[in-house]
Amino acid sequence: MKIRKTIGAAALAAALLAGCAGGDSSADAGPPSRVYYEIFVRSFYDTNGDGVGDLNGVTEKLDYLEALGAEGIWLMPVNASPSYHGYDVTDYYAVNPDYGTLDDMKRLLSEAEKRDIKVLMDLVVNHTSVQHPWFLASAQGPESEKRDWYVWADDATNANDLSATGAGKAWHANNGGHYLGVFWDGMPDLDFDNPAVREEMKKIGSYWLELGVDGFRLDAAKHIYEDVQADAKKAETAEANVAWWQEFRAAMEETNPDVTLIGEVWDAPAVVAPYFDGAMSSAFNFELAGQLLSMVGAGSSANVASRLERIYGLYEEASGGAFTDSIFLANHDQNRVMTVLNGDEGKARAAAALLLTLPGNPFLYYGEEIGMRGAKPDEHIREPIPWTKDRTSPGNASWLIPKHNGGDAASVEEMMADDASLFHHYRRLIEYRKKDVALRGGALRSLKVGGGLESFLRETEDGDASLVLHNVSANALSVDLAETEEAKPFDSLAFATSADASLDGTVAKLPPYSAMILKK
Repeated sequence: MKIRKTIGAAALAAALLAGCAGGDSSADAGPPSRVYYEIFVRSFYDTNGDGVGDLNGVTEKLDYLEALGAEGIWLMPVNASPSYHGYDVTDYYAVNPDYGTLDDMKRLLSEAEKRDIKVLMDLVVNHTSVQHPWFLASAQGPESEKRDWYVWADDATNANDLSATGAGKAWHANNGGHYLGVFWDGMPDLDFDNPAVREEMKKIGSYWLELGVDGFRLDAAKHIYEDVQADAKKAETAEANVAWWQEFRAAMEETNPDVTLIGEVWDAPAVVAPYFDGAMSSAFNFELAGQLLSMVGAGSSANVASRLERIYGLYEEASGGAFTDSIFLANHDQNRVMTVLNGDEGKARAAAALLLTLPGNPFLYYGEEIGMRGAKPDEHIREPIPWTKDRTSPGNASWLIPKHNGGDAASVEEMMADDASLFHHYRRLIEYRKKDVALRGGALRSLKVGGGLESFLRETEDGDASLVLHNVSANALSVDLAETEEAKPFDSLAFATSADASLDGTVAKLPPYSAMILKK
């Protein structure tokens, strides 16, 4: 195997990998945020009756997304692929024929732009499909002109090395050789030591930006060079990954200076931080997602804001202040929120309120707003969204028989008709978030007010501030804000998720699983 060399250096990485040091007492949340909606196209909306959701279906439901309040969408892979999920690409320049045509994609981008809805594409560059023409050529033998587009073992390679992803063996036999595939044997890893590979990936990114895509969710971002378990803790591995993404970002900004690049770096904050040094504009906060659901599940405050302050201090140091968090509760690789919370809608409402009052760009996983359930295997956390009570009505995808969201599960149609539904809970939270300048773009500061409440401040540089109170328990809670000096000025109830929440003088009263926002 060719030794993977570092293609650049990020000196910050080594220092940050050592641990998550404390930051400033107030963490800058970056530019005004947008609420994004993650879509698995296959399970979304079917316009041609073949049982498979399609791009025209996404276009048709842009008005639904606008009604919910979404300001951006993340499309899971839409490139040509032999798999249902699309994470093994066979043509980076083509649309999956199951989903439609390039013209359908252009129409979606045009209609989204009219509504000021940003469109992010999943970009899978770490690996391709084994059916990709590049790999088929590479596998023909050592003399193939595409041989060094992929990573092949040499005499010094331990073919029994385990993948850094935890997927088992990293090396897979083929035509007398062994190729690297850190996720599975159907996804051979590209060799980013090869300048031709790097140039091709930049060309692909620019192609989609020129078509009108606003940016990318960068799949498996930390695995470009982190291949086998022995690589995972090496500083030079992280430096090589960061250097590649710096190179990629610079190229994308030549096409679109405002491009959005959000990395999937599923790791501790100290590992994530170096990617903010000119490599990515944002990264998904996996740690926060787990903490929010754990806190709500346990039903007791965990002072999440204090932990976030320390993390944001780390990110500010890495980025010079130019970072935006990407926050979420669950995605396509995790059990769904309602399943994690054992079907408790009160807890799901509390989790949504937490998500939509914190800094960064909140991401909702499709169907989360109607309480869809789902547990692994992966297909069943990606089930079709039920649009109507009658699942045979036009538009409902049917490629998979649902295990968790069958006829007894509430549909979008039913949720939208019920003003007290989870859908409208999400809609009202998003609507208020957009109006509140401090929530939309203010910094975060931990402020404990007691009473068993999860509490924090959101504040802008020009003095606009919101005091956010969350009751994540099953019991009604109250607190006298007069007992906390910094909370005293907040004497106006601006928003509450429950009609029974109140501010009586300086005493805030919150029913179970409710939240309120106070202004001065």
